[in-house]
Amino acid sequence: MGLDWPHAHLLINHFPIILAVMGAVAVIAALITRYHGIWQYGVASLFFMGLSAYPAVFTGHRADHALNDPWYIVRGSIDRHQDAAELAMWVMLATGLVAAFAWWRSLPRNNERRALPPNWLRVLVLLGALGSLGTVTWASLLGGDIVYGSAILKGPRPAGVPLQKAPPGDKP
Repeated sequence: MGLDWPHAHLLINHFPIILAVMGAVAVIAALITRYHGIWQYGVASLFFMGLSAYPAVFTGHRADHALNDPWYIVRGSIDRHQDAAELAMWVMLATGLVAAFAWWRSLPRNNERRALPPNWLRVLVLLGALGSLGTVTWASLLGGDIVYGSAILKGPRPAGVPLQKAPPGDKP
């Protein structure tokens, strides 16, 4: 029992989701409170979200190939999830680039007062954060349906599919 592609995907795919949530919440809070530290946290989170998006999609493609369409996965559910995840990846990559620029722009220079960047950049970051949050939420919901929401698993066990036995040494 080692680390295979499906397990690697399950480990990695949570990073862009959590970073999108935290980044969007922080950016909204910074725009309301006008607190520079919260803004820095928000754009940093969105930047790292963008960095983590491709590894999540990459491991997802590898996991799909490794699973080889087992009986318990509804046909097409992985494809729907992959399509949504690829859209989310592109939105998160673009947001990550904008967030990197906003992060750089908001760094204090020459002992100047720390302030939020221009309005147009704040709006762009906010739109990217909300777009990233929306697309990654949709992709994650479809991903959860692959196994947890599988209609096949809600019915009776198909004929000819044996019960799994615990490996020797495992206790029930």
